[in-house]
Amino acid sequence: MMKKYINLFGAIALVICSIQQTIAQNKLIDRVVATVGSSIILQSDIEMQYAQYLAQGEKPNEDMKCYVLQQLVTQKLLSQQAMIDSIEVSESEVDDNLNRRMQVMVRQAGGKERLEEFLNRSLLQYKEEMRPNISEQLKAQKMQGNIVSAINVTPQEVKRYFEGLNQDSLPKFNTEVEIGEIVINPVLTKEEKEQFKQKAEGYRQQVVNGSDFGTVARLYSEDGSAPYGGELGFATRDSYVKEFSAMAFKLKEGDVSPVFETQYGFHFLQVLQRRGEEVNVRHVLIKTKPTSSSLERAKAKIDSIYDKVIQRKMSFHNAASVYSDNNETKYTGGMIMNEEDRTGLIPVDQLDRETFVAIDPLQVGEYSKSFLSKDRTGNQIYKFMYLKSRIAPHEANLQQDFAKIQEAAKQDKVNRKLSEWFEQRKENTFIDINPEFLKCDELKLWITKETLANN
Repeated sequence: MMKKYINLFGAIALVICSIQQTIAQNKLIDRVVATVGSSIILQSDIEMQYAQYLAQGEKPNEDMKCYVLQQLVTQKLLSQQAMIDSIEVSESEVDDNLNRRMQVMVRQAGGKERLEEFLNRSLLQYKEEMRPNISEQLKAQKMQGNIVSAINVTPQEVKRYFEGLNQDSLPKFNTEVEIGEIVINPVLTKEEKEQFKQKAEGYRQQVVNGSDFGTVARLYSEDGSAPYGGELGFATRDSYVKEFSAMAFKLKEGDVSPVFETQYGFHFLQVLQRRGEEVNVRHVLIKTKPTSSSLERAKAKIDSIYDKVIQRKMSFHNAASVYSDNNETKYTGGMIMNEEDRTGLIPVDQLDRETFVAIDPLQVGEYSKSFLSKDRTGNQIYKFMYLKSRIAPHEANLQQDFAKIQEAAKQDKVNRKLSEWFEQRKENTFIDINPEFLKCDELKLWITKETLANN
């Protein structure tokens, strides 16, 4: 079985990074290190990714170059099949991926200017250089998804998988809980919002009076796009909330919008370019922040909901569905899902400290008092928790852990399917690896017995 194929897009995000000065310092003379079908992989491709690995703060490790080359070989095989199967990726998909990568890299570098200095080029130039490889990566991802999309497992397969495990070394699970929450967001009055609206209007007037939009965005915008001068890249209507889309697709190229409000705060934007059903804009965002009065109103509201639940005037699940402001949980009756296996059971060691402190003293069926907290984006909220069940530490078994075992069985089936697919491609595709890399265990998967014997 070729399980090392399976980590194509796994633990280490191999961000393609063309760092010319690093290559120059190493006096690297480029060469072909692998041929996969009609594609070649260059030494510089490996050095670029290895340089990015080091830039992420990792220690030097020459073995990582073996891993990089192995991943590039699998990517080439998948993307070549994607072309045969007419699998395409849109420009907006590539743009979105590039923008997310740039945001991560800007944070890691400590700012846009420092990253551009490190790359020895502007971010716009760098994004264009990355575009072909990102497109290939996305096609490979889609191809891999297509290969395993129809895979599922029956209860009988789950049972067989579990029975096939070494019963003397079954995994042990920590304490797990099923918990729910009801969340209330502070709501500002029109008067309370005015200070934020006027702040945005002041920055807009700077642009209208001749200031560079990108500079204003970098200095004052409270959005993640600020390091890029507020630029968001090409996107379709459904990429944004409706108020933002309505403004972005209404204006002509070069126009600056009036200040408008979305759920995130107050914006103004400028249309940079249109391309069919896509538009590229840049914007400035001023986030609204709760006032002491709005927090007091939120506290009073959640305490009122808490009283209804405690007094059994309303069930917790109904109250969550009617009142909770968390759209991720209100449609599940307030219950929080485990994001790893999409079940309701969450290991207590995965809970944030605040949630653990709230539910730890509770008996099953009880509710915590309301408390001030923050959501995933850092906004202040009020909430209270519900403890539905608590399962003590135990060894894996089908009765309590069926969903987890089912997910493991499915992943095992996915791994075997991908291994079979790559074995077939290995037999039908010309793959030539530079002899220098024959020492790599990862690459022996791709090397024929004849090649190994001759070296």
